[in-house]
Amino acid sequence: MSTENSATGAGTGTAPLVPLHCLRHLEPGPPRLAALPTGTPVWLVSRHTDVRQVLTDPRLGRAPLYAPDAPPISLTPNILDDPQSLLNIDGTEHQRLRRTVQRAFTPRAIARWRPWVASVIEALIDELMDHGSPADIVAAYTRPLPVAVISRLMGLDGLDGKRLAHWSDHALSTTAYSAEAIGTAMEEFAGFGAAVIAERRADPGEDLVTSLLTAATEDGSITEGQLVTLVIGLVVAGHETTMTTLGNALVYLLGDGREAWRRLASDEASAAAATEQLLRAVPLGDADHLPGLLRRTVEDVEIGGVVIPAGSVVAADTGAANVDPEVFTGDLLTELFSPLAAPMYTFGAGPHHCLGAWLARMELELALHRLARRLPSLRLADPAEEIDWRRGLLTRSPNSLRVIW
Repeated sequence: MSTENSATGAGTGTAPLVPLHCLRHLEPGPPRLAALPTGTPVWLVSRHTDVRQVLTDPRLGRAPLYAPDAPPISLTPNILDDPQSLLNIDGTEHQRLRRTVQRAFTPRAIARWRPWVASVIEALIDELMDHGSPADIVAAYTRPLPVAVISRLMGLDGLDGKRLAHWSDHALSTTAYSAEAIGTAMEEFAGFGAAVIAERRADPGEDLVTSLLTAATEDGSITEGQLVTLVIGLVVAGHETTMTTLGNALVYLLGDGREAWRRLASDEASAAAATEQLLRAVPLGDADHLPGLLRRTVEDVEIGGVVIPAGSVVAADTGAANVDPEVFTGDLLTELFSPLAAPMYTFGAGPHHCLGAWLARMELELALHRLARRLPSLRLADPAEEIDWRRGLLTRSPNSLRVIW
């Protein structure tokens, strides 16, 4: 799932936060001027059709956000602000770099992993049930599952979960850590990535890092720095957004959406439909300011009847677009098991569409279906207002979530 820079900062205070499925979104309308936390003017685009244009129109790109004349977009730069990363390169160079990894994430490639992922899920549920009720579903399920999957995919057996959480939190920090702390953590993380690459060169395996190195050798123009950034970026994106989405989905399904829990257990098709609706309607995070995937115009562009000048920063509000009443007429209570009325933009769209979208879908639908089937009486142990949330990051999910059955 996409964790691009956004016109956001996660909540910085200590006031209670509402579950993400309860957030109010801006009313969709024509592009309007606002400001990033840095003070940089930004055009906020919120309608479904307009957001698609922002994400697919080649006149708006990621690379221009980091041009020498670009205005500041982040108060404290994090891992997403590397100009050499896959996320921040456009055009043919982006296509070439993306080709080195996308073969591992096609629907056919992901389907081969399904039986193994199901076995990991069943083992985690066994451990959860052996522990007994009550239990922390985050520590026992939503966090270890995606970590196990990305570790296996990349051949990172024995990866220290606590160290990974430390790096990921710093990598996606908005206000939680200082620039110095983020820099130190990212140096350590890059060192880890470089060590993994060196190990795989010396001893190739049947894993994504080895395939990256093979493709890079064939290409001949991918730098060592880009390889390191790809490796650590895949480690973060491969577990963080799935963990976040699964945790927030359970907040809804074990609370306000409890009536749907038994139907999730009925069959995988129902779980797949519910996964799409949850991905659409429950955002990855909230903001003190304005949500949106950022782009910058390279020439004047008309969007939604408004001409946006060249050099402007534009924020595509995917959260608002995903609930645009002109497109999506129901809510989770009425539409959870219905097909999507239109494409959602949780994974972005266009050239920077999330590489791991099919992997995330597969993990989420299996995780929800198998958990509901094994624990039909599962429910929250505490009121939603008592949830301890991760704060100050681009994403928001529970630090812990006590459940009973």
